[in-house]
Amino acid sequence: MTYAMSESLQSAVYDRLSGDADLDALVAGAVFDSVPERAPDLFVALGPEKASDRSDATAGGAIHQVRISVVTRRQGFMAAKAVAGRVSDILSGAAMPLARGRLVSMRFLKAQAKRDEGEGTRRIDLWFRARLDDRN
Repeated sequence: MTYAMSESLQSAVYDRLSGDADLDALVAGAVFDSVPERAPDLFVALGPEKASDRSDATAGGAIHQVRISVVTRRQGFMAAKAVAGRVSDILSGAAMPLARGRLVSMRFLKAQAKRDEGEGTRRIDLWFRARLDDRN
């Protein structure tokens, strides 16, 4: 197994999301790898990931399940759903260059929308599956 391409994948996902003009129009640049203490009322955050081995006899490889969260303090889910839809469009089937390795495929796995009454937020977690190969 190799986890060596994880940083490269994270950078590529962040660059892809933060560089999209339509997403920027929805969240005004609020795409975070690390959410600031004073986050805006609608933002996108890169979250945790799970990785599993997909190496073969010729090279290392891995499957990464990556969570992207859309969080809002606004009333209702409409704005968050528009952002989540755009995130899904940006990442599903994306061909992103990696600093190390190669992205074989990126696809949507699942999503969950929920309210956090304690924090007064609404959140949509989107999970994507990235297949990575350590050959270029």
